[in-house]
Amino acid sequence: MDDKTLEQVYQEQLEERIIACISERRDISYERAMDIYYSSALANKIHAGNEGIQYLDYKVLVDILEETEN
Repeated sequence: MDDKTLEQVYQEQLEERIIACISERRDISYERAMDIYYSSALANKIHAGNEGIQYLDYKVLVDILEETEN
């Protein structure tokens, strides 16, 4: 596996953990949590790899999303 593939797998797993955490914290469906995540500025930053934000713990990222998106 090359570095690009590894990074993609890591990002997909990170997004799954973020979405599951949003779903659990807000007691909402996984689908609604997906909508919240993918419509957020945070999702764009993670996808773009801005400032290495994708390497933060998923719980910290959910905290950031809740603080900045509400």
